[in-house]
Amino acid sequence: MTFTVIPAIDLRSGNVVRLRQGDYAQQTSYRVDPLTLAHDYAAAGATWLHVVDLDGARAGNLANLRTIEALAAGRLAVQAGGGVRSEDDVERLLDAGVSRVVVGSIAIRDPDRVIEWIARHGAERICVALDTRNEAGRWRLPSAGWTENEHATLDDLAPRYAAAGAMHLLCTDISRDGMLAGPNVDLYRHVRALAPSLALQASGGVRDLADIRAVRDAGCAGVVLGRSLLEGHLTLADALAC
Repeated sequence: MTFTVIPAIDLRSGNVVRLRQGDYAQQTSYRVDPLTLAHDYAAAGATWLHVVDLDGARAGNLANLRTIEALAAGRLAVQAGGGVRSEDDVERLLDAGVSRVVVGSIAIRDPDRVIEWIARHGAERICVALDTRNEAGRWRLPSAGWTENEHATLDDLAPRYAAAGAMHLLCTDISRDGMLAGPNVDLYRHVRALAPSLALQASGGVRDLADIRAVRDAGCAGVVLGRSLLEGHLTLADALAC
C-alpha cells in the first residue's frame, strides 16, 4: 500500500490559518499566500493537497470556493472540504477541479445520503471525514466545524461506510489538532480494526518524522500535515522521503 504525505491549507477569509483543537477563537494566521504555499509544496514533491474551508465548515456553505478553485488549477491534486452539506456542493467542488471532496458534518448526520453520493460519483471522489473527540471512553463525532455534538459514534459509522463501499476515511483526534502533541496512534489502530478496508488518513498532532513513521506503521494510508510544516518543525521534503 502506498503511503501518502499530504500537506494541508486551512482557509479563513481566503487566508492561511490554523486553529487549536478546532477552536475558532484560538487562531494563528500565517503571512503566506495560499497559492504560493501550494506552489512551494508542489515544488517540494507533494502530489496531493488537503484544503479546509473553515468559514464554510461552521456556516454550512462553500465560503472559500474561489480560492479552492485556484488551488485546484495548480499542480497538486486537491481534496477539499468544509461546508459541504448537499450534493450540489459536491458537484460545485468537483466542477471547480477538486479531485476528492471531503464530507464531514453531513457524513455524520445523514450517512445514507453520503453513501448515495459515493455510489453516484465513485468512491475515489469522496473522502468521509470522521473527526472525533473521546468523551467518557466513547469516540464522539462533533459536526459543524466541531462546534455541535451528534449522537453517532466513530464505532457506529466507520464500519458502516466500509460495508457500503467507501474507500477513503480521514480521521482527526480533535484534542491533538494544532497542538503538536503527537498523533493518537492508538486511535488509528482502533479505526483500522473497525474498518480495515478503508484507506485511512491520519490528521492531528504530527510534529516530526517519528510521528509520521508511527502512523504509517499503524496501517494508515496517509498523513495530513498542517502546523508542523507551516512553523518549520519538519520540512515537506524530509516528510516525503520518510
